[in-house]
Amino acid sequence: MQDLKASKKRMSQTQAAWLLLAPFLLTYGLFLVYPFFRGFWISLHDWNLLAVAFNPDAKEFIGLRNYERVMWGRNIEWGFASPFWQGLGVLGLAASAYLRRVDRLSRFNAIALGVASLLLVVLPGFHPGEEGRWYDRRFWPTVGNTLLFVALAVPGVTISALFLAAALNGETRAMGVLRTLFFLSQVLSVTVVTLIWQIMFSPRQGLIANITETFGGIPINWLTDEQFAMAAIVIATIWWSLGIAMILFLAGLQDISKDIYEAAALDNAKGVKAFWFVTLPNLQRTITLVVVLQIILHFQVFGQSHLMTQGGPNDTTQVLVRYIYQTGFRDSELGRASAMAVFLFVIMGTFSVIQFIIGREKE
Repeated sequence: MQDLKASKKRMSQTQAAWLLLAPFLLTYGLFLVYPFFRGFWISLHDWNLLAVAFNPDAKEFIGLRNYERVMWGRNIEWGFASPFWQGLGVLGLAASAYLRRVDRLSRFNAIALGVASLLLVVLPGFHPGEEGRWYDRRFWPTVGNTLLFVALAVPGVTISALFLAAALNGETRAMGVLRTLFFLSQVLSVTVVTLIWQIMFSPRQGLIANITETFGGIPINWLTDEQFAMAAIVIATIWWSLGIAMILFLAGLQDISKDIYEAAALDNAKGVKAFWFVTLPNLQRTITLVVVLQIILHFQVFGQSHLMTQGGPNDTTQVLVRYIYQTGFRDSELGRASAMAVFLFVIMGTFSVIQFIIGREKE
């Protein structure tokens, strides 16, 4: 009898749990799950946005032709067409294998480094052969720009936030004020951030130009020079993204027991030695978390490129989300834009899975 009452109680608790979860699940399904599958369905059609708006039957099912049109082409070959990036990928593969073998990296971190390195080896190797061409000639250069942006912004944010957190890891009132000041950039909108840095990079009235002229240099046209436009976007992004990464590192630093530092001090490990041999090993999981989160975040870059350089000059700062936006809403080719969006989802989903696996890894 008591078991029956307990069973009914458990069932009622389960029902209550589902009842409480229902609003979230409904919202999640309506605004995230359904749009994703709807977008995938659109990617399988020749779907002109304006034509379908006036005639819902104007769309045509074409299967995977949008993916072929966007990502592939005629007479595409593979080889060592980009020695720098592919060589960097080979070094990454060797490093992941070696660091795993000497137990300097966990299994999942080694897998993450290996996957990223393998992509660097494989993706830049595809190129049109004789009389070949890409179907969408702007897609892969745009993917390359996005990868370059991520490759510059993620280490920049991670390293800057780590050293900033280490410098501000104190319990004084001044440290608290400084932490607040450095975090304030995080709450600004992308419009405000880009406006600030457009003024900073201005060759006439910008602070950087004034400093350059003070030392006898010639101001650089940061936002219109092909060599510096991407660097300008990366600098603005690093300044904007420091806040969250710094807070995560501060939480990790404050979680390290002071007894470890006291024990290390007995072995003459102080200052830089303590940071290298005590702080960094104990922050390994936090560093991995920050890197994965930053990768997922920066693959979605849009506002900086759109507002600061409009994708120029000569498409050197054109990024994937901006290209998807232009293809779907400017060119009205919603099917092709959806195919590119699914491609971006796969990249971000891969890193999300890596983050989930790392989060479940035992200490």
